[in-house]
Amino acid sequence: MKILVASHLEPSAISQLQQRHDVICTFDQPTADLSSMVHDREVLVFRSGVEIARAVMDCAPDLKLLVRAGCGLDNLDCEYARKRGIVLRRIPEPAAQAVAEMALALMFALARNIRQADAMLRHGQWAKDTLEGHLLAGKVLGIVGAGNIGSRLGVLASSVGMEPIGCIGDSPPVVVRALHDKGITVADFHTVLASADFVSVHVPLNDTTRNLINGRALSLMKEGGYLINLARGGVVDETALYAALTAGRLRGAALDVHEHEGQGQISPLAQLSNVVLTPHIGASTVETQQQIGVRVVEIVEAFAQQSEQQSMTAARRETEIRVTAGALSGEMVRI
Repeated sequence: MKILVASHLEPSAISQLQQRHDVICTFDQPTADLSSMVHDREVLVFRSGVEIARAVMDCAPDLKLLVRAGCGLDNLDCEYARKRGIVLRRIPEPAAQAVAEMALALMFALARNIRQADAMLRHGQWAKDTLEGHLLAGKVLGIVGAGNIGSRLGVLASSVGMEPIGCIGDSPPVVVRALHDKGITVADFHTVLASADFVSVHVPLNDTTRNLINGRALSLMKEGGYLINLARGGVVDETALYAALTAGRLRGAALDVHEHEGQGQISPLAQLSNVVLTPHIGASTVETQQQIGVRVVEIVEAFAQQSEQQSMTAARRETEIRVTAGALSGEMVRI
């Protein structure tokens, strides 16, 4: 198959694909360049950071399969892909553990002032008696979006003595029971915000979640609370968050995702010492990317095999139709 890998992928996965397929790799390219390279491709593999808009897919008349090497779909025109009949495959499972661990790591960093301690020590300041630290044990963790990632975070947090409480978009009894079995109490959005010492956000970005954590939501949080965002940048109103942090209402925040991402972008929160900023690396562990690479290869090979079988079936049917037509033609001549 003709494949375009539009985002960084584990090298061994690319090597495996190249053994059986025509593979082009182009990482972090502008939309215009991507459009020029996708024109004859049947498969497009991508992650976050690359926009797969209608204009891109319009340039690929043979495009049959989209492989999202991760879970978020805010960078894909899903409706247009659906109308075109393009098959979409996501790989959400491997990243869940990595992102959950990252969220816990950021909570530790905030609670113990690790960023400030490191910066001060590098300048010769021994701040052992001046830096304030807090335990995670005994604190309430509010999980906004207690799905695959959020529920894993709840389990990790429980192991260090935190009390997880979460909200989800749809909460049928079976889901509530499953979360309860993991030690996670289910409540509504406002209750989660008001009850938590730490609020960690794990929802997809769409029309219903854009600026979900706005000024009103932040005002519902406990004074002195912390906010962690590993969802998408647009879920948190960064202007409102800046105001809450500078006013002292919140003690700190950590963001792995940002409204504006990429080389040269500087967060408006960068000047605040009580904020930890990372460059969208929640799922960027060696093990996670290896697992994603394995799944990409499996998905492409399964799709290629299915396509070959469908082509063979179509060819046999065409042959049968021709034979039948010939037979009928012969019968008509004999009559």
